[in-house]
Amino acid sequence: MEDIESLNFYDEVEIEDMDYDPDEETYYYPCPCGDRFAITKDTLRSGDCVGRCLSCTLIIKIIFDPDALDD
Repeated sequence: MEDIESLNFYDEVEIEDMDYDPDEETYYYPCPCGDRFAITKDTLRSGDCVGRCLSCTLIIKIIFDPDALDD
């Protein structure tokens, strides 16, 4: 896991603002490049809060409560 302070985030996004796919257990958020940022529930549980675009180099910081992930 990278040093979070050294990363250059495109944006900070509340997890409630992301779309969730229960089949893939993955959260998605639109990227300005036209694709989507993605992060799995398992990745979030491991403490990683960086959503990565599936097509470009942009990243977002995801704001979430780890205790609420299993709701």
